[in-house]
Amino acid sequence: MNYLFIAYLSSTLFMTGLIWMVQVVHYPLMGMVGQAQFVEYEAQHQQLISLIVLPIMLIELVTGAIYTLGTTHLSKTLLYIAFALLILIWCSTFFLQVPLHNRLSQGFDIVAHQKLVQTNWIRTLFWTVKSGLLLACIRH
Repeated sequence: MNYLFIAYLSSTLFMTGLIWMVQVVHYPLMGMVGQAQFVEYEAQHQQLISLIVLPIMLIELVTGAIYTLGTTHLSKTLLYIAFALLILIWCSTFFLQVPLHNRLSQGFDIVAHQKLVQTNWIRTLFWTVKSGLLLACIRH
């Protein structure tokens, strides 16, 4: 196992843990912020979460692309499936969750909040499966 794979695996495992916390704790609690404070809360959420999420997601994307497309002794099938899941995670993020956050940045909207919690299960499931696939690569 090399440093590139360790960076790829580590970033995936980090994001998997983070997405579970967001899914189970953070997103559901957004509904308890209150109307008066919600616009400022959402603005701060977007700014602060981006400081954590964007660098790790970029590391995961770059290391995943290099490792999956490069030569490796690990299972190509597992790597391709894991990378496909990563692409789907990015699509979900930018086509589902980001527009919902943009909608919420105008003020709390119960429908947008519920859709955010519901659609975030896509990323939660995909990152969880992706973690399992990359861990399985170690055994091959």
